[in-house]
Amino acid sequence: MSYYAPDLFKDKVALVTGGRSGIGYAIAETLLQHGAKVCICSRKEEPLAEAARTLSKLGTCVYRPCDIRKSEEVEAVADLIQEEFGRLDVLVNNAGGQFPSLARHINDKGWNAVINTNLNGTFYVSRVMAERFFIPQQAGNIVTIIVNMASGFPGMAHTGAARAGVENLTKSIAQEWARFNIRANCVAPGTIISSGLDTYAEPVRQLLDQLKEDNLMQRHGTMEEVANAVLFLASPLSSYTSGITLQVDGLDHLHANRMRLVNLFNE
Repeated sequence: MSYYAPDLFKDKVALVTGGRSGIGYAIAETLLQHGAKVCICSRKEEPLAEAARTLSKLGTCVYRPCDIRKSEEVEAVADLIQEEFGRLDVLVNNAGGQFPSLARHINDKGWNAVINTNLNGTFYVSRVMAERFFIPQQAGNIVTIIVNMASGFPGMAHTGAARAGVENLTKSIAQEWARFNIRANCVAPGTIISSGLDTYAEPVRQLLDQLKEDNLMQRHGTMEEVANAVLFLASPLSSYTSGITLQVDGLDHLHANRMRLVNLFNE
């Protein structure tokens, strides 16, 4: 069920990175349902193309494979958007990845992979889209998906560090680019039931029941709830809001037991 006007994003163009599945797919779907034209990108072409075919039933959706860690591939996405639409109004930085591990067990390769994707990739996409579209247009909107790392992220220190960097980056560019009429905000989901959880080992997935018990609302979040938060920040409804992080976590940033994942590894 939507609480927004169906034409809220009429004549607007949005890019959703990591849009082929999970939260990114839900965001792309919701933008299309509210009138936007959408470009999605991710690394694997076949599932990306399939996602775009399905999303196209709702409206105009194009795609381009892209490893956001490579700025030349990000430039190619910008080329596609320029060719197809001639403009970009909304960027949703959703692409990212991580894996559960104690900090002392994260090797250099694993650390660098997460930092390069979550921090560097987010910067590359934001910079390229600002230079190619938002600054020349004197208008643009960036919404970046991070994580609930307000009290650190024990058990996933690499992504906690990367996303904290992204949050600070967002505050910086929101101030630097305000004169170009560009807004930049973050959404920090808590435990959200999505296909992204399928990549974790069974003991970690079993931890979800305990996390639900910890949550003051006694449940996990949904992809729709994250998408609705993104729509708010990407729309004129939040026109005087920039440089903030909207927590979508059922109060977990204030109350959650942050050591449950670490304790699982130490059992």
